[in-house]
Order: sequence, then C-alpha cells, then structure tokens
Amino acid sequence: MTGTDRLFLVLSWTIGLCCVVFLMLPIVITVAASFTSSSVYTLPPPEWSLRWYQSLERRSGLWEAVTLSLNLALVSTAISLVLGTLAAVAVTRGRFKGREAIATFTVSPLMMPGLVVGVALLQFFREIGLRDAYWSLLLGHIVITLPFVMRTLLASMSAFDFSLVDAARTLGLSYPKAILKVLVPNLAPAYLTGGLFAFLASMDNYPISIFLTDARNKTLPIKMLQYLEEQPDPSLAAMSSGLILMAVIALVVGARTVGLNRMIEG
Repeated sequence: MTGTDRLFLVLSWTIGLCCVVFLMLPIVITVAASFTSSSVYTLPPPEWSLRWYQSLERRSGLWEAVTLSLNLALVSTAISLVLGTLAAVAVTRGRFKGREAIATFTVSPLMMPGLVVGVALLQFFREIGLRDAYWSLLLGHIVITLPFVMRTLLASMSAFDFSLVDAARTLGLSYPKAILKVLVPNLAPAYLTGGLFAFLASMDNYPISIFLTDARNKTLPIKMLQYLEEQPDPSLAAMSSGLILMAVIALVVGARTVGLNRMIEG
C-alpha cells in the first residue's frame, strides 16, 4: 500500500467516523438528558435520576396519545400490507399500460414534503365531507405507510418465481389462497421489513398528523409538541428516548430475522 493509499484510507475512515458522530450525537444527548435530576436540560446531569420517566405517569393525556398512535400505526400498517401486496402483484405480473405510473404513484408520498401531503389530505377530506378525526388520521397514515410496504414488496417480488403460485393453483387452490399460502411465506422478510418501517413512520409522523387532529384525537408527536409549548422540561427527552428505544427494537428484530443488509437493500 502506497503512502497515497494510506492517506485516502485514513481520510475516508475519518470522514466516516465524523458522519457517525454527527448523526448519533443528538440521540446520545437526548437519552442522557432524560436521566437528569435537574428541571432544565443540563449536560452533564448534576445527578442521574429516573425522575422524568416516573413523571410520565402524571402527564395529562399522554397515554391516550400513545394508545391512539399505536392503534393508528398497527391498523394502517396492516391495511398497507394487504393493499401493498395486491398492488405489487398487479404491477409485477400485470401486462397493462401504466404499470410504472402506478408503481411511481404509490411511492410518491415519500418524494413529497410531508406538509404538502398534509395540506392536500386536509382539503380533500373537507371536500368529501369527512370530519371524523380518527378516520382522517387513519387514511392519512395509510398514505404514509403504503409507500414503505410497496417499495419493499416490489423489490422482493421482482426476484420471486411466480410459477410457484401457478403450481399451487393447478393443485386446486384459488388465486387468493395461493397468494396467501405460497407468496406470503416466501416473502416474509420483505413483509417484516416493510411492516417495521411503516409502523415506525406512522408512530413518528408529525407533518401530516398536525393537519388532521382535533382536540380529542392527538397523536404522540402532536401531544409532545403541545407539552413543549406548555412545559418544556426533560420529560420530553424521556418520551423521545422511548421512541428511540422502539426504533432500536425494530432494528434488532429486523437484524435477527432478516439481516441488516437485506433490510437496507429492501
């Protein structure tokens, strides 16, 4: 290895480590601040304490917001998995004009600013007379989660041998049953990956949910913003740490069942 090669190797490692530190530092600071005994954000903490985690039990409306967010995330992810499967099969196996347009359309919410999507959904729901906040939020979260599922399934179905589904049909299974018993088990890693990312995207969504909530239906990110305006204490860092822990658990589950490489490729 020449001196120039060593220089570029050291430089690349230095840049890579700087990027990792830049990305991880806010997370580390948030988690550290959640264990402070102080009433303000101070680092290093004067004393380590679980005070702000214990205070979450007394936060008005917090658990209702957590329950609503979990409900929306689970239901929207489940619906997106079903719709994403049907749409991906149609795009992969279909022989009609506009297949590429459909594939692009289903993942287009990922390419647009969340605020734009939120305003568009709000105006659309008003035009059709949908006033119920829960159903508006659910439909909005399906719009958020479907692209993650669709993108993952399209990538996996492109390498799937659909002759297995045809073989199952010749043995007497209907097309829906063949999809359920042959396609779904073979693409289980893609379903897990897409489902995990969709669930996290729904739980953490703010720019769309802010336009669709009302006084009785507030998701966790919206409720955290309200707490930030009313009483910005380190309990917000404790809530954020809970969301970080959820993302870490999702990554660990995905790594053990699918593998990080396949998750990234998906």
